[in-house]
Amino acid sequence: MNRPEAETRLVAVMRDVFDEDDIQYDDRLAVGDVSGWDSLSHVRFLRAVEKQFGLYFTSREVDALKSAGDVLNAIILRSLLV
Repeated sequence: MNRPEAETRLVAVMRDVFDEDDIQYDDRLAVGDVSGWDSLSHVRFLRAVEKQFGLYFTSREVDALKSAGDVLNAIILRSLLV
């Protein structure tokens, strides 16, 4: 999967989970930067990403995924390993 495709799909997940239709992707987006993105919704977001992309993040990975860029990089890395 290429970066633009993964980014488009990730933004769709973000818009759905955070109920914000105007979210624009930025690698630095993180908890607190988007209305409704708090620590609890961050877990829901990561679970929705897993479902959308057919992934499973370990507890260690979840702890390291702090920003949209971290999540996107993990998605792309996983797609390269498959």
